[in-house]
Amino acid sequence: MIAREIDAFFAALRFLTRLPGPRPFVSAAEGLAGAAPYFPLVGGLVGAIGAAIALFGAKFWPHNVAIVLSMVATVAVTGAFHEDGLSDAADGFGGGWTREDILRIMKDARVGSFGAVTLVLVLMTKFALLESVAAPGRMAALMISGHAASRLAPVMLIHALDYARGETGKAKAVANRMSSGRLALAGLFGCAPSLALSPGPALAALASCLGFAALAARFFRKRLGGYTGDCLGATQQISEIAFYLGATCGAFS
Repeated sequence: MIAREIDAFFAALRFLTRLPGPRPFVSAAEGLAGAAPYFPLVGGLVGAIGAAIALFGAKFWPHNVAIVLSMVATVAVTGAFHEDGLSDAADGFGGGWTREDILRIMKDARVGSFGAVTLVLVLMTKFALLESVAAPGRMAALMISGHAASRLAPVMLIHALDYARGETGKAKAVANRMSSGRLALAGLFGCAPSLALSPGPALAALASCLGFAALAARFFRKRLGGYTGDCLGATQQISEIAFYLGATCGAFS
């Protein structure tokens, strides 16, 4: 039991990032099948790496430069995994009218105009929101909690929807409906870091993030009848922005 959960965590780490992990105790396939509840925990780790880079960079460069360095670090750690999904999903839904067209366009490795513009706007928005938080400690807490909570959003999609590509696609390996207990475990990993924020911003951030996830699930069910790996990546990216928007809203500060 413990060995299987350790395998699941490191499978999530290898799936979402370029960080190394030990060889599986049981089997790689079994670990990956149970990896989804650990996505938010891996997200918190990615956020912690970005926060550490931001805090370190702020000792030598202006605040905005430190934020850019932290964003570079998180993209490097994940291999732009989620950003790639975002751009593919933007191209698919922006250029496709039917379910078949959307799935075909998303599978194309080339980045189109919808994907490029969406990716630039999302990165700019993320930078602006993080840069608006002047206090280094609060900024670090925001990054860690935002990365964790935004990885809970795609887990909600995996739990609620069917996989839209049948037996193909990289995300098929983690496309398993999980029990309520394992969903609760993901919720714990995704929401616990927000305790480092003030109560008002934390509640607003989580409500905004998870509220967007619910809307995304409804949208993907209507357009595709389920989700793809690109849908998960896009959901993570926009949910992260939604989290920052809620946390930095003046009405809740």
